[in-house]
Amino acid sequence: MEYSACLSRLQRLCSRAEYCAQDMYRKALKDLEGDSAAAARVVTSLKEDKYIDDARYASCFAREKSSLQGWGPVKIRFQLRGKGISEEDIAVSLAEIEAPKAEAKLKRLVSEKYKTLVSDPQCKLKLLKYALSRGYDYDEVASVVDEVMG
Repeated sequence: MEYSACLSRLQRLCSRAEYCAQDMYRKALKDLEGDSAAAARVVTSLKEDKYIDDARYASCFAREKSSLQGWGPVKIRFQLRGKGISEEDIAVSLAEIEAPKAEAKLKRLVSEKYKTLVSDPQCKLKLLKYALSRGYDYDEVASVVDEVMG
């Protein structure tokens, strides 16, 4: 695929959804058959035209994963780092997550899991592991598990 066709295709993609620079670089690299210099030019052009913005992407990603999928800040931070997002952008995006809503989501997740584990002798351990795997801090998880098991 030629440069202009690749740029047009990626602009259409970016106009429909949020993408980070690293995702677009990979797509451009694939479309341009490994031409890294051209892929870098495509990403630069997308940034200049405001089709991609890593800070905006990080904010959307954090809000979505927190509210819809119930991810905690630890898991969100890990995923954003994997996408090459800067620590400053990650910190800003995590600050935008509303703590009361995130805690309510954690309580709901733990309560639902508790219903399936009520008769299990290792219930508390499994609840702790489950909540930690969702990306929440241990102190927060321990207090919620204690509250749910009440």
